[in-house]
Amino acid sequence: MKKFVFLFMFVLMLALGGWLYLRYGFVFGEGIKAGTLNKVERMGYVFKTYEGTVILAGIKSGTTVGSVQSNEFRFSVVDETLADSLMRCSGMQVELRYKEYKHPLLWRGYETAIVTEIVSVR
Repeated sequence: MKKFVFLFMFVLMLALGGWLYLRYGFVFGEGIKAGTLNKVERMGYVFKTYEGTVILAGIKSGTTVGSVQSNEFRFSVVDETLADSLMRCSGMQVELRYKEYKHPLLWRGYETAIVTEIVSVR
């Protein structure tokens, strides 16, 4: 009976670990977004994180009926030096490389997209 309980607990812990990894640690997507850097700010109650927005370049929808398209890219930045560099680029055209997770973590930021690199600044 002890063997069965131990095996059950082991499988349960393994399943919980896999679920937590898929929910918070697995990189769901990655890519590059381009647009005008609107803001980067440090915010938060307990965990101070860097949050920002980029106004995406492109064509906006001509109709307002049924249009749910957003032209903002909201992101978080984990690296403090990268966030400082982005703060100095406010109002400029930027290309940002990012990784997207399924769910945010408190110490990683409020958004699911995490910027990892500045590709170019114009």
